[in-house]
Formats: sequence, C-alpha cells, structure tokens
Amino acid sequence: MCREHGITFIGPTPENMRALGDKATARKVAREAGVPTVPGTDELKSVEEAKRAAWEIGYPVILKASAGGGGRGMRVVHTEEELERAVLQSQEEARAAFGNPAVYLEKYIEEPKHIEIQVLGDGERVVHLWERDCSIQRRHQKLLEEAPSLLPEETRRAIAEAAKRLAEHVGYVSAGTLEFLVDKEGNFYFIEMNTRIQVEHPVTELVTGIDLVQAQFRIAQGEKLWLKQEEIQVRGHAIEVRVNAEDPERGFRPSIGKVETLLFPGGPGVRVDSHLYAGYQIPPYYDSLIAKILAWAPTREEAIRRMERALSETVIEGPGLKTTIPFHQKVLQNAFFRRGAVYTNFVARRMEM
Repeated sequence: MCREHGITFIGPTPENMRALGDKATARKVAREAGVPTVPGTDELKSVEEAKRAAWEIGYPVILKASAGGGGRGMRVVHTEEELERAVLQSQEEARAAFGNPAVYLEKYIEEPKHIEIQVLGDGERVVHLWERDCSIQRRHQKLLEEAPSLLPEETRRAIAEAAKRLAEHVGYVSAGTLEFLVDKEGNFYFIEMNTRIQVEHPVTELVTGIDLVQAQFRIAQGEKLWLKQEEIQVRGHAIEVRVNAEDPERGFRPSIGKVETLLFPGGPGVRVDSHLYAGYQIPPYYDSLIAKILAWAPTREEAIRRMERALSETVIEGPGLKTTIPFHQKVLQNAFFRRGAVYTNFVARRMEM
C-alpha cells in the first residue's frame, strides 16, 4: 500500500517479505539458495499428511506456524498418538495469533543452540554483522541474548556466509535476521527469517558499532551500502536481558500493575531501552516486554559482571508487580551459563525457580 501511494516504507520490500516472512516459503527459498534446512514439510494440508511426514522424518517432531513468531503455534510431538491433537492446537493458536492457521512440521533437534545472523542489504549487495546466541528461552521465546557466540570460528563464519547467501538470493533490502539451529556436532540448519528489525538488535550494535536503525533510514533514502564485509568486526562482548512483566516463580505468568518506583542502571558499557516511567500502568493486552538492559565489556566475563551490577541497581516496583530480573540474576550465576554450555532447553533443565 505504501508503494502504491508513493510512500517509502522503511524496511524490506513486499517481495522480500513474501519470500522470507512466511516460514514455510522461506524454507523453500533457503533450499534454492543452497542453505541447509531442518528436514521437514511445506504447509500441511491434513493430519494424515502430518502423520506420513512424521513417520518418514522420525519422532520427535515440532509443529510451527507458517506466519508465526514468538513461539506461538509451536508444539513438540513425541508420538503419533499426540500428533492429531497437536496439529489442531497449533492451527488454532496460529489462527488466533496471526490470522493464518497454516502450520508445517520439522524434525525436532534436541539440545541445539539457537544462533541468528544480522544482515543489511540494499537490494544489490548484502553484508552480515555476525551472530547472536539467543539459546536461553522459555516457551520458544527468547530471554537473554549475547554476541558473539562461543561457537568455533569456522562454524561462525560458515553460518554467517550461509545467511548472507540467502539474503542475496532474494535481493534483500534493509535490516533482517536469519535464524539457525546448531546441533552438538556443529551442523547448522536455517529455520526462519525475521524480515524486520529485532528486539535484540542492540546486542549487535554494541559489538560492531553500527547503528542498525540509522542504517535502515539511510537505505530507505536510496543510499547504497557503505559497509564492506571485511570492515565489520566484532569488538568485545555484549549481553542483553529482556525484562518482562512476568513472575518467573509461577511459570512466567504475566504480571500487570502500576510502576510506582523506577530506577534504571547507568555507567560505562550499560544501555537501557524502555518505555517505562514512574506512574506507568502495565497493560494486559500486549507483549510482556517492558525493558531491555544491555552490558558491553572487552570480555564475556567482564560483561557478565557488568550486567550483574546493572541488574542489582535496577528498581521496578509497584503493588504486586513482578519482573524477570531475579531470573536473569540466577542465569548469570549459573555454572553452565558461565562456561557457555547453553542450549534451548537451558531453562527447563538447568534452572530451578
């Protein structure tokens, strides 16, 4: 609609979004570009098709919403007896969340790392800005992100180059993020692309020094990419925690209420992105994210210590109001996190709330 009315949309083109914004379609495009994908199906037409595919792929499998994001519509299925109900539940959740009931099925990779690659494109050329590790999740929704990952250098480069190749294949414009799963053998698989700026983009900004939002404006104005791939270097280590209005001790149940006392941290290497203010009423209608707190330092160990200090200084209080800050403090102290032994099942397996 913007294009039809002569308005420049600051973001990807409609063609980019059609090709990569839908997960099932994106898998096809990835295969065309020679990028490995998790064994799976295109959009499912029936429960019987799902049963045949699951039998061929082998259990466990995972159902995903084609138009999905934020973990909505996802179901892990371990047996055929569970499958029919899971398909129907996924379709209904997808319909409610996205207005599109389409789902597809993939092999479920157990204990993977979730790695995403930030890219910028001008329609002719694409650069990658390296990776973020977003393996710490609950219900398939990210809680903590960091950059760089602790993957071997060869694997980091291979994933980044695959992401760049896929974005180039569709003539990508603006900022976008390609997401991958990495198994314990170091094999990686493309799972989806977010054709937009992401919540965790400041992590990349801190380690590369590149303002991604400014870059979107410059590209939308018609400017060709001013960055060369070899110029984009990762400096130091950055961690972002998502401060959600949720009670971690009660299954991350949403927590609403009025913010009466508010104090955010400051100091070198600390960044806060938030819309909160004292007197703000947290509503029940939207995503529970209320702030992002980031810490940068020359090393991962220093970044962890800086984040611990930042969280200890943060005050978000109101009657009955709970946040995920205590959860993040426990993560930072966890021995498995400290040594980088972090996979997508980290919260369920390694955390006691």
